[in-house]
Amino acid sequence: MGIVRAIGAFSGGLDSMIAALLLRTQGIKVDLVTFTSPYFTSFNGYRGAKQLDFPWREIDYSSEMMALLRNPPSGFGKNLNPCIDCHAGMFRILGDIAAAEGHDIIFSGEVAGQRPMSQNKNSLNRVARLSGYPELLLRPLSAKLLKITDPEQRGLVNRDLLQNISGRSRKPQIKLAEEYGIQYVNPGGGCLLTDPNYCDRLRTLMEIPGLLTEGNARLIRHGRMIRISEDTIGLVGRDEKDNDGLESLAADEIVFSLEERPGPTGVLIGDPKMLPELIKLVERYAGPGKL
Repeated sequence: MGIVRAIGAFSGGLDSMIAALLLRTQGIKVDLVTFTSPYFTSFNGYRGAKQLDFPWREIDYSSEMMALLRNPPSGFGKNLNPCIDCHAGMFRILGDIAAAEGHDIIFSGEVAGQRPMSQNKNSLNRVARLSGYPELLLRPLSAKLLKITDPEQRGLVNRDLLQNISGRSRKPQIKLAEEYGIQYVNPGGGCLLTDPNYCDRLRTLMEIPGLLTEGNARLIRHGRMIRISEDTIGLVGRDEKDNDGLESLAADEIVFSLEERPGPTGVLIGDPKMLPELIKLVERYAGPGKL
């Protein structure tokens, strides 16, 4: 048997790091992929892969996420998180890469029972089926609790050396991290679609025809968000960081700021005729001074 190859979805959090290491310790050549979109970044994935010295790549998953927000076949979680369909789509991409590049395994750091809706056993099985590659998808942290996969049956990976972790406690993973001598990031809060405050903003965007775009989904991460009219939203920076974010992310939107007075940056999303209303908002939140 030649070199066994695996490719995995990698967030850079504790679970995904341990999953990758469990395979490498068996002599498997591991490649890592971090997906990006307006709702999650590749920063922790890049940092984690660099620490572990794994081959790593980044894949833009934005168009897939925008489509899922409009119509998630498996529905949303507690907020606007289409986790089942999101994960299935990622594994479909990994499966396609595996087929093209000769990887024997696709894997993730998912843990059975860690999230009540998206990571119960039924959901994990559904994700595997929807991915189109159920026979290749391995979850090393919970493998002993799940149906045996094709790579295990073929002896490409030793099931006995995998884990039977379940539930929300990360004590077993922390213990393994100590054994491996690795540092890890806080495992929670990676996706903005699980953040209720951000999702309130996103729902407002989704209510207005034509405003749900990748660029707008990024813009609404910054500033105060005010619905100026039925079809227009104003964003007004709260501090210098907000102002920088709005200015750097605005593309075709109208951007307004005061020239002779300290104050926020304003961005108009929607009807350009509502610019006077945006100007009023910027002036309202501006600091003292003479116009």
